[in-house]
Amino acid sequence: MKRNDLVKRLGNLGFPLMEVTEESDANLTLAELVKSRDLRFWEGFPTVLVFSAEMGMFDYEKTESRLKGSFDKLDFGLLVAMSLALYKALDLKFSWTDKLYSSLNNEGRRQFDVYFNAFRSGENLHLRHRLMSSQRLKTTFNSYFLQKQSSMKDLLSTKEELGFEQALSQVLAPKQKELFLKKLKSEKLTKTEKEYFSRVVKKKVLALANTQLHQLAQRLLR
Repeated sequence: MKRNDLVKRLGNLGFPLMEVTEESDANLTLAELVKSRDLRFWEGFPTVLVFSAEMGMFDYEKTESRLKGSFDKLDFGLLVAMSLALYKALDLKFSWTDKLYSSLNNEGRRQFDVYFNAFRSGENLHLRHRLMSSQRLKTTFNSYFLQKQSSMKDLLSTKEELGFEQALSQVLAPKQKELFLKKLKSEKLTKTEKEYFSRVVKKKVLALANTQLHQLAQRLLR
């Protein structure tokens, strides 16, 4: 991947070296970031990782599968271990970190402890043959992460809204959905709309609200 293309992808995933609006493949971007061996990009790895994981776009195995060389895979494991150590050192907790830690091999877990101690003591970190400043990593992460926190909340909220809209469209016809939302927002309905809502829409909504039906549906989806 060309450097400019990688810069654009990183901008979309929390490390805005330049402004872009293109959609990114998080796993491909993280893999290309690893292969770049560019220390400035590597310093942004924890930010890109946390943003991708929080948005549900990161998969350890898929990212690793895009790395063919053994050294690239080794660097990837070390960068993940370093990122997890940084989050812990900054006392940040995420729902996915325990699972990600379990994906590390024995060397990665050993290096996690080494990196965590380095962050606590302010010493430099060794990622194989590269030397990285623990203080610079902290500063870079805090700088970008604090900026991206509000963006992540907005994106997650949008994602939830889209899921709600999609689910609503599957059980209600367009006009029924329109009336449902108008009623939800306490907007005024015409006489005809009130009658239709009471006769058709309300019955569907009551069925959806049935606790036993909801429990049975959940069992079918397991």
